Amino acid sequence: MSVHDTTIPPKPARRAPRMTPEQAAAFDRKRRAKDRFANGFIVIGGIAVLLAILLIFYSLLKEAWPLFSQTDMTRDKVYPVATAPAAASPATGFLAIDERDQVGMRLLPSGLVQYFDVKSGQNLGGQQLALPAGAQIVRVQRSGILQGLVGVGLSNGQLLVFRPNYSAAQDNEGRARTQGGVVFPFGNAPLTVNDNGQPLDRFALREQDGALQVFSGQGSQLHWQRFASAAEAESGGGLMDEANVEVSSNADTVYTRNNHVAINLKQPVKFVFVGQGGRWLYALDQQNQMTVLKADGDNLQAYQTVNVGQHGNITAANQLQGEISLLLGTERGRIDQWFMVRQPGTDNEGNERYVLTPIRHFQLGSSPITVIEPEQRRKGILAGNQAGEVGYFYTTSERTVDIQKAADTPITALALSNHSSGLLVDSRNSSSFWDVDAHHPDVSIKSLWGKVWYESYAEPQYVWQSTSGNQDFESKMSLIPLTFGTLKAAIWAMILAVPLAIAAAMYTAAFMSPSLRTRIKPTIELMQALPTVILGFLAGLWLAPLVTDHLPAIFALVIILPLVMLLMGFLWMQLPLEKRNRIPDGIAPVMLILPLLLTFALVWWLSPMLEHALFASHGGSMIKWMESVGIDYQSQNALIVGLIMGFAVIAPIYSIAEDALFAVPRHLVNGSLALGATPWQTLTRVVLPTASPGIFSAVMIGFGRAVGETMIVLMATGNTPIMDFNIFEGMRTLSANLAVEMGEAELGSTHLRVLFLSALVLFILTFIVNTAAELVRARLRKKYGSL
Repeated sequence: MSVHDTTIPPKPARRAPRMTPEQAAAFDRKRRAKDRFANGFIVIGGIAVLLAILLIFYSLLKEAWPLFSQTDMTRDKVYPVATAPAAASPATGFLAIDERDQVGMRLLPSGLVQYFDVKSGQNLGGQQLALPAGAQIVRVQRSGILQGLVGVGLSNGQLLVFRPNYSAAQDNEGRARTQGGVVFPFGNAPLTVNDNGQPLDRFALREQDGALQVFSGQGSQLHWQRFASAAEAESGGGLMDEANVEVSSNADTVYTRNNHVAINLKQPVKFVFVGQGGRWLYALDQQNQMTVLKADGDNLQAYQTVNVGQHGNITAANQLQGEISLLLGTERGRIDQWFMVRQPGTDNEGNERYVLTPIRHFQLGSSPITVIEPEQRRKGILAGNQAGEVGYFYTTSERTVDIQKAADTPITALALSNHSSGLLVDSRNSSSFWDVDAHHPDVSIKSLWGKVWYESYAEPQYVWQSTSGNQDFESKMSLIPLTFGTLKAAIWAMILAVPLAIAAAMYTAAFMSPSLRTRIKPTIELMQALPTVILGFLAGLWLAPLVTDHLPAIFALVIILPLVMLLMGFLWMQLPLEKRNRIPDGIAPVMLILPLLLTFALVWWLSPMLEHALFASHGGSMIKWMESVGIDYQSQNALIVGLIMGFAVIAPIYSIAEDALFAVPRHLVNGSLALGATPWQTLTRVVLPTASPGIFSAVMIGFGRAVGETMIVLMATGNTPIMDFNIFEGMRTLSANLAVEMGEAELGSTHLRVLFLSALVLFILTFIVNTAAELVRARLRKKYGSL
């Protein structure tokens, strides 16, 4: 080195100190220990995740499983004949039981209302009805279950009406006990129905507006009468007015005068019923012809006659809880459910048309049905036959809950407690008490996933309506509308999000300058931090009214904006290459923003004028035009959900897809370009196939996010559980339904368990989607992984 050489020699590289064999062995042991710890921690974490998933699945399944568990009736007590005098026939049989399954009530042929302990049969006293001298009980008929009236028809044509009344009391040891009793809302004196003295053995009764309505039959003659309550009459109930429906063999209608209408039934009456609200009345004759009468004020008119005996002679009949459906039992053990179904169109007077229609049937052995008793709080029915068999059925779910051999003689009376936990059975020579385990008979696979013909509906439908203000409400718990709404919302969101997200990822990864990419990508990923409740709030209160007011602009922008982008690209390519090269990298895509904003503003400004010009014949409203062609429009609809939820889903799809595209090895891209392929050809034929597993994963993750989204669909869809592909109709999703109804569901109720089942369905749906996505991704990776 010379004197003038000022170069500083580099420092010699520091060498790692040589380890002794003992130090190397110790270091190796530490490294292996760390590796084992890390591997164990990862394995434990993975197992914990799997266990958590299985625990969630088990918890949901545990809550939903009782919906499908076996239900049955178990004999608890058989009373000796000496302590259980049974009714002589089903016509005069009457049984009742309190909601605690403690005290039973039975009407004896002597007119004594007897109270007894259901567990032992011990007599607890009774109350004697005021039967006139020489009169006998010829018929016992209940009103609607919710009214709780019991009518006792007498051989002299009179009627006694009482209502069972259970009260709480304490026994000598301070324990809560139930005491039986009866009350007489229309006086304890008999009411005269048949003033000609004929036995009152065919009648139906109903309390409405404080009056007692009695619909009775004498031979082939029908009477419609109203009696005042005991509080309104000085001496018990009294006859208010009367409408007679008489028979003529020559004509259907003979005369209408002073509330008297004459109609030809042609055969003696066997059963009569009053429908819900007293609107419809039904009379079944000896030839199984059901005459339907329509009540119009104080007049009655024959509406239609239907043959209901196609499957055998009718031997027993009653009404389902709610008085909408008729239950007809035949001599062949079949029980048919009928109700009035609205038909398309109107009659000659412009009124709605209805037809009495058979809906479903149940089978109880092959012996004639003797007794049909409706459940008190649900749409279930109990039936007994001449062979001593008792069946418990549920109409909505079409489930045969259980059938048991209860006696060796015909069943004469049945009574199910208010909570459907205890059952009393009377036959001609025995009585028994049964424990009933039927917590959720109103649900079945068919009612959850198939079409069900609900009462008052024109046809079988998929319906979700879990609650109502009416006590006689028929719960409708089909999961099809909720599943349909979930998929509908997710699909419309994906239609918006997938093209935009993947196109943006393609441009960012393949064409955008690195400096601009470092700004754009984090900005888009930051969209994932937006709370979905804020997006739902904006969708419901701001976007929905905005779209409604500018609906033509929305559709115009969908068409015009892509055309403007293509036009700008075409004009860009027409510029000379030297002028294009003068523009710095990353500025060209920014230049596209201004034309797009100008186009958006112009279309939005022209939208009202365009709408007024195109739809002038409909008041200048596109919505009115759509309604005129049969397209319903709701302000909160699938379009709003697609726009907002698509905006929320874009970010995760873009982020994962862009990472997959950018991770394609550069030697593949460079090799394609070196062989003469254009950047676009390289993207579509090399980059996209190689990144396809990652892109597919991005789409599936976005779809899973859309399926499980709650707040946006809760606040932006109107929450109407309907099945309609119309983009302008709302929907209700599984997740939104859980958020809406979980707080109001009663603990242990069918409603709550169906909500858990819907959560299980959502869990399984997400699992299937993710599993399918993993299988497809594995196949794509195997196919393109060798590139």
